[in-house]
Amino acid sequence: MSEKTRTFPLPLSSVTDKSPAKKPVYNTVATPQTATQNAARTAAANAGGWRPQPVASPSRAHSYAQERAQVQLGSMPAPRQNALVSDGVRRAMVQRVAKQGVSDPVVLGALDTVPRHMFMDEGLAPQAYIDASLPIGHHQTISQPYIVARMIEVMRAGQDVHRVLEIGTGCGYQAAVLACVAKEVYSIERIKSLHELAKANLRPMRVPNLRLHYGDGMLGLPQAAPFDGIILAAAGLEVPQALLDQLNIGGRLVAPVGARTQHLELVTRVSKNEWVRQTLEDCHFVPLRPGTV
Repeated sequence: MSEKTRTFPLPLSSVTDKSPAKKPVYNTVATPQTATQNAARTAAANAGGWRPQPVASPSRAHSYAQERAQVQLGSMPAPRQNALVSDGVRRAMVQRVAKQGVSDPVVLGALDTVPRHMFMDEGLAPQAYIDASLPIGHHQTISQPYIVARMIEVMRAGQDVHRVLEIGTGCGYQAAVLACVAKEVYSIERIKSLHELAKANLRPMRVPNLRLHYGDGMLGLPQAAPFDGIILAAAGLEVPQALLDQLNIGGRLVAPVGARTQHLELVTRVSKNEWVRQTLEDCHFVPLRPGTV
């Protein structure tokens, strides 16, 4: 990445589906074409584009609920209303997450802002707001809303975070949520097809403070380090030292750790050569793997 030639917003080339019109196929593999179709069906009638809310203090956090996500797609017509992916259904999801123990109003506001159904295959969209992980293809999943909120809440610890790194972009959903709570978000994906899918999902939202990278997440992103927070969306037997080294002093990393039995682990960097670890609740993630495919 070159800071001289690349600035926010993230430069994303347009995606078009030039194939003949087809009937919807209800499968579990999302594609960039799926993302484009989802965007078209959920585009807001008014222009302006979706924007992540500015980093807010708790006193301002409830304004998130009033400023819903909007998508600008040129002259495309307003979509039909679908009760299964409505604002009300999304708010109900957020309320469930709050009842499960997530109390950070900034995180809950971000969860209420990002339209989760736009990050999955059309056939799975009616299930978008249940509290469950769902397949996105390539043996990967979109994390359940609770675990997304919980990990971000633990990383934030009630404080504003400036620069955040996500390992495992997947379909881009958690990256979009992170963009609502951090000033700068960097996200790495090792599977090329998922990297392209995330770009297609996020393109119509025009998120100005998010950069996507294709690469080996276990190596982190040293050219953008240090980070105030790092979140891993895949589980390894231990947290790679390269990622620990890219934390700011005082920075917090949240990761699933383990093989068959996994738990969330919070790692806080307290000095140049010292990190403090804390074990949190049980979880289940896809495995963390090296390299790119």
